[in-house]
Amino acid sequence: MWGAGSRFDGVRNGRWFWNGRSRRGGDWVKDLGMQHVLGERIAWKEALRTESPLLLPVAHDALSARLIERAGFSAVQVGGFAVAGSRHGVPDVDLTHFAERYAAVRDILSATSLPMMVDADDGYGDAKNVTYTVRAYEGLGAAALFVEDQQAPKQCGHMDDKRVVPVEEMVRKVEAAVAARSNKEFFVLARTDALGPEGLESAIRRGERYLKAGADGVYVEGPETVEQLEAIGRVFRGVPLATSVLENGGKTPWLPPAQFGEMGFTMILYPVTLLFACTDAVERAAADLRAGRPLDARRAVDMTRFEEIVDLGYWQRIEKRFPIDG
Repeated sequence: MWGAGSRFDGVRNGRWFWNGRSRRGGDWVKDLGMQHVLGERIAWKEALRTESPLLLPVAHDALSARLIERAGFSAVQVGGFAVAGSRHGVPDVDLTHFAERYAAVRDILSATSLPMMVDADDGYGDAKNVTYTVRAYEGLGAAALFVEDQQAPKQCGHMDDKRVVPVEEMVRKVEAAVAARSNKEFFVLARTDALGPEGLESAIRRGERYLKAGADGVYVEGPETVEQLEAIGRVFRGVPLATSVLENGGKTPWLPPAQFGEMGFTMILYPVTLLFACTDAVERAAADLRAGRPLDARRAVDMTRFEEIVDLGYWQRIEKRFPIDG
């Protein structure tokens, strides 16, 4: 199949065709021992069935996505706070938009076979922008996205002084997002940030409206107490339901995942857990280096382990299998 005279006939419906014969896009990658096979991501609803609640650490770059998969998670998320901070060095206050996020998602998707949910902010405009955003991320290979009802300029959902758009405007965005997808398996999650500015009852009413508009699930941002979480869980029990836990500074209390599940939540997002740990590690290493101290081997990987993480062996096998004389 790979010998002299073999002919690549293209890709159709996710299958690769060589010499008139088809193979799944990931089969030849498996043959060479690649750790992750990019053509085998499961649909989001299937991911929800793998564990409850579905734990969603945010990957801020391709390496963190690879590490999340190696740790055994069933899915991954790309969030605005982490991408803005790690990729651009700025806070999550509406300084970056679709183009910057799309570039990050493209890079991160290439490093993992996990199904991915993308933070699509407020959809970046009106219904046509929401449509463009959904089609772009679905075409890229994401399994899900969420769009929120914050009023521009938006900011991190755990910050104060948020404002929300009129409910009818968000309903139109949800309708546009659902209509834009080419496959019903692409999961559209509607997030409301109304709890802070308008109160719990408003947030619940908005969530109900977004579900009626066609959203596959509801994401209530910023509950501050167990009582609020329990109330939200009672109303939306049986519906795909998400919230986020921004550790070391956010509004929502950290609880064991099982407790969230008992309350009715099916997705728990962790926007900063890995980012904050990485930031601290880099600061410590930089301070040691500046002070003339060597890398602490107890707190760092070595060359062998890092090469294994980034699949060096796979790329070496590619070189050997397809030698090209310079």
